[in-house]
Amino acid sequence: MKKTRLILAGGFLGAGKTTLLWEAAKRLMAEGKRVGLVTNDQAPELVDTRILQGDGLKVEEVAGSCFCCNFNGFVDAIKNLRSDIVADVIIAEPVGSCADLSATIVNPLKKYHSTELTISPLTVLADPARLDSILQNGDGGLHEDAAYIYRKQLEEADVILITKTDTLTKEQADMILSSTQQTFPTAKVMTISSAAGEGVDEWLQEVSSRTEAGTKLLDIDYDRYAHGEAVLGWLNGTLHLTGEGICWDDVLQDIMSELASAITSESLRAGHVKLIMECGKDYAVSNLTGADNQEPGKLTNPITLRGKAGVADEAKLIINARVETSPEHLDQLVRNVLIESLPGNCQEEVLTWRYLQPGRPNPTHRFNETVQ
Repeated sequence: MKKTRLILAGGFLGAGKTTLLWEAAKRLMAEGKRVGLVTNDQAPELVDTRILQGDGLKVEEVAGSCFCCNFNGFVDAIKNLRSDIVADVIIAEPVGSCADLSATIVNPLKKYHSTELTISPLTVLADPARLDSILQNGDGGLHEDAAYIYRKQLEEADVILITKTDTLTKEQADMILSSTQQTFPTAKVMTISSAAGEGVDEWLQEVSSRTEAGTKLLDIDYDRYAHGEAVLGWLNGTLHLTGEGICWDDVLQDIMSELASAITSESLRAGHVKLIMECGKDYAVSNLTGADNQEPGKLTNPITLRGKAGVADEAKLIINARVETSPEHLDQLVRNVLIESLPGNCQEEVLTWRYLQPGRPNPTHRFNETVQ
C-alpha cells in the first residue's frame, strides 16, 4: 500500500480546528483524494466527530485520553483509515489542551511508521482573540497555567496558523502576523479564515509539500502542564429529546444563550462550549469559545450558530463543555441550564453523561532527540 500523508492540526480549545478539518477535507476530496479524519478527546461522544460524520466524511475517534497518552490507539485509527478507504491524506486533531506533540507524537511516528506515513509539519492553530493577549504576555483569558500550555503549543509549532481573520481588519491581521513571526521566528506563520475559505489552499500547499516535521522539542514543566489541563472541568453529555412539534433550533439557541449567561455571571472562563442538535439527517451546531471575566456578562467571542435542525417530535442533543471550574460544578451548571431552557412539553432521556478532570499526561513515548 502506498504511503499516506498525515497532517496534525493542533491548537488550544476554540481555535477553529474542526472547521479547518472540514474545509480542508472538502478541498482535498474535490481533487480526487481519499481523506480520513481523526478526532480526539478525553471522553467519547464528541460534537466534532458528529459534525464531520454528518458531512459524509470518514472519521475515527480516539476518546478517553490524548493521542500522546494513547499513541497505540492513534496508530490504530490511522491504520483503520488506511485500510477502510485507502486514505491518501489523514488529518488529525489532537485534544485542544495537549502540548509536547513533537516529542510524543510526531517524532515517534517518524521513527516507527515512516514506511506507511509521510508526516507533514506540525501545525498549531491560534485564535487571534487569545493570541493577541498571549503575545503581549497576557493570559489570553485563561488560567495562567492553561496560558502556559497555549504558549508551549506555539513554541513547538512548525507552522502557526492564525485563524478567524474574517473577524479582523487587514491592518489588525497584518499586525498580529508580524508580531507572531517576530516572537516565533523559526515557525512559518500564516493566516486563515476557514469560514470565508481564505488561506486554506495556501496552508494545504505548505503542509502537503514539506516533510520537515517535529523540528522543535520542548523544555516543558509537566507539573505545570498537568495543572493547566486540570483547571478545566470537562463535560460530554448526550440527550434524547421528545416533544410534539418542537422547533429544535430555538431550543438549541436558548440552551447556549443560558449557558453563556451562566458562565459569565459566575465570572468563569470557558475553553469552549459546543452543542449539536440532530434531527434525522438535519442538524444545527452552536459554539462558544470564551467568556471575558474581566467584564462580567460580555462575551469575548459571540455565540455562533450554523445549520438547521428544524421542527420535529424528537431530536438528539450532544453537549461538550470545557470550563475553568470543577467538574462537579460544571455538571450542576449544565443541568440547571437544561432545566431552565428546555420547553415545558419536552421530555429528556440521558443517553450518556460524563464529567471529569483530565489526569496527569503520561505519554507512551517521549523522545529527547528529533528523528531525521
